[in-house]
Amino acid sequence: MASSKEYSEFVLDQCSGLTARAMMGEYVLYYGGKVVGGIYDNRLLVKPTPSAVALMPEAVREFPYEGAKEMLLVEDIEDRDFLNKLFSLMHEELPEPKKKK
Repeated sequence: MASSKEYSEFVLDQCSGLTARAMMGEYVLYYGGKVVGGIYDNRLLVKPTPSAVALMPEAVREFPYEGAKEMLLVEDIEDRDFLNKLFSLMHEELPEPKKKK
């Protein structure tokens, strides 16, 4: 099942600085130019960085698709302050994107 445009737009509206790129019916999420997670089957999943795990110690771990790495399910997508804090902290921990040649 592909994610709905309405769900992705809602998530993007919740956090300033968050952008998305559509890929095969799903959405890869970027914050400050770094990949932080994605929207898969209308679920907000983020990379399990140390800060994400610390902020959501009880988060369910799910696979976005078969063969992918495990990610954390963000259940409270309506809490703007939490999402902004989450993505800001994750951005600090994630490596800079590789330069394209």
